[in-house]
Amino acid sequence: MRLSELSGKEIVDVKQAERLGVLGQTDLEINEQTGQITTLIIPSLKWFGLRKQGEEVRVPWQHIKKIGTEMIILEIPDENIGDDDV
Repeated sequence: MRLSELSGKEIVDVKQAERLGVLGQTDLEINEQTGQITTLIIPSLKWFGLRKQGEEVRVPWQHIKKIGTEMIILEIPDENIGDDDV
């Protein structure tokens, strides 16, 4: 699957049953040797889409459960939720 095919899909956490964002508003960590995506980095948003400083959710690629036509379903482990330094 190409990155362009993922762009624009909603990211949903099945465990918390909440929308986390849209791919394209997230950052990706990519393994420089293999070119594979290793982690989705989703900024925590507050009112009007303004970013909270220092908060993000890091989701390892293996926690993605399903990629559908309109959304990406994932399950975020509890230890990945919280304040991280940017």
